[in-house]
Amino acid sequence: MAGLRAVRTRALFAALLLVAGVAATGCGDGGGATAADLCSPPGPAAASAAPDNLASDAAAAAEDRYTTATTAPLTSIDTTKLGLLSPGRLSVGTLSDAPPSICVNSQGTFTGFDNELLRAIGAKLGLEVQFSGTEFAGLLAQVSSRRFDVGSSNITTTEARRQLVGFTNGYDFGYFSLVVPNGSRIQKFSDLNSGTRVAVVQGTVQDEFVVNQLKLDPVKFPDYNTAYANLKSGQVDAWVAPSAQAEGAIKPGDPISVSQNTFSLDNFVGYAVAKNNQPLIDALNSGLDAVIADGTYARLYADWVPRELPPGWKPGSRSAPAPQLPDFRALAADKPAGDTAEVAQKSTLEQLKDTFFDWSLYRKAFPDLIKTGLPNTLILALVSGVLGTLLGMLLAVMGISRTRWLRWPARVYTDIFRGLPAVVIILLIGLGVGPVVRNITGNNPYWLGAVALALLAAAYIGEIFRSGIQSVEPGQMEAARAIGFGYRQSMTLVVIPQGVRRVLPALMNQFIALIKDSSLIYFLGLLASQRELFAVGRDLNAQTGNLSPLVAAGLMYLVLTIPLTHLVNYIDRRMRTGKPAAAPDDPIDPVEQAVITEGR
Repeated sequence: MAGLRAVRTRALFAALLLVAGVAATGCGDGGGATAADLCSPPGPAAASAAPDNLASDAAAAAEDRYTTATTAPLTSIDTTKLGLLSPGRLSVGTLSDAPPSICVNSQGTFTGFDNELLRAIGAKLGLEVQFSGTEFAGLLAQVSSRRFDVGSSNITTTEARRQLVGFTNGYDFGYFSLVVPNGSRIQKFSDLNSGTRVAVVQGTVQDEFVVNQLKLDPVKFPDYNTAYANLKSGQVDAWVAPSAQAEGAIKPGDPISVSQNTFSLDNFVGYAVAKNNQPLIDALNSGLDAVIADGTYARLYADWVPRELPPGWKPGSRSAPAPQLPDFRALAADKPAGDTAEVAQKSTLEQLKDTFFDWSLYRKAFPDLIKTGLPNTLILALVSGVLGTLLGMLLAVMGISRTRWLRWPARVYTDIFRGLPAVVIILLIGLGVGPVVRNITGNNPYWLGAVALALLAAAYIGEIFRSGIQSVEPGQMEAARAIGFGYRQSMTLVVIPQGVRRVLPALMNQFIALIKDSSLIYFLGLLASQRELFAVGRDLNAQTGNLSPLVAAGLMYLVLTIPLTHLVNYIDRRMRTGKPAAAPDDPIDPVEQAVITEGR
């Protein structure tokens, strides 16, 4: 009874954690103002002039050699000859963490200036546009391998990137910003040296700029919000970022500022397309010129990124008309001065509270986490867990087989899949097998991701099963053989069941690991409706610039894993000790009484 009471106590503790999380979302006092939705068009009221603190060598670059002189008329484009993955549909890989250019809004829709402009271009071409979220580090490779028709991610064109993919004409132009804490000795790009910890987002043009032009070794982060959070906490000394993301990240009261900007005229922003798919590049260029000519471009630009274009550059082909944009410099100058009082710098505890425990954001996060993230996490974990368990059991039996032709393949498989990082296996399966089975999966890697997780888990589960089976005393096999069982019968009816019972806790630990590893499926590119818990939390983090949604996602993982841990401990204890003995005065169960009577 003491063991049962302990189990109940732990279960109660897990339930209290869940109640605390829900209470935080429903009863929080919203101590601070609700964070603004960064994934919404700020409008012309947020207009800004071109930065005047430019580096002295800005724009000192080679002449633009890539913008086309003109484009083909829309009426001459045959959309059946564009080499699309699905006829009539433009499959687009994008990101969700860099508003206002690319992001997922509160309705779970991929949007932002880049994506809304591409929707308008698709409408001109008569194409449906379907967005899937992925990671920037693998986006260009996915476009090159035809996982996506187009990459839309505020991608700055560079010579190195042109070796892998093709690009459309430019549709935007960004500055690089040097972001530093207030009072920092670093005020210019020239102040950065080998002793400076410089943050960049991995795989971006800012990463290339710091490495190849500044000749420094930067600290690389997976997304903009993580890089900025490390700058605020003092883990890095400076951050080289796109100006739009830098300005959007800095909030009133943050002891952070942009100290300098730079740009280069031959590195504009374009859509990425497979290098040998020139018909699609030409069609997108024609669509871009068309939306510039009819004013759609100017409207979207003024709504989403109301800032001055650099002198000497315009979007589209050389023959496209210049977009009729508002006078952003005048709008910026006419802004009300507002409260000029200096915002007091927050203490470390206040910053931690605002960053991780914003109750209003918890209330906003949990509905999406429960509606979208939780079902996908459970589906991925259950499917990969079942497949991994079946394959793992097969590997375990092969691993202890007396035939070397079974043992060796099992050992090779286990060594390879346990030795490779999980994300490498997922990318190999998704990008390697994906194109082969495209007609079966509909070019949707959701189930391929589950299979990749299953193959990864099978290597560990197989070793768990093998250790459990080999831990069974040899006398069990000998006793089974002595009463006439064959080897196969002895294994399946006597040895394996005992081995499985002994490794239940380890199996549950592996299943918990699968729940957490499901977040890596996002690398393959998923629809907004297919995001799991971590992806939903990260997208909300990008919308708000606050880490509270990620903490909310972490609480959801705890809600899943803590009860599972105590459940398996309870089952394991019952299997080892049996049913608790009944007290002398407890009534006999009717079924047991019937069995006793029949036995007499």
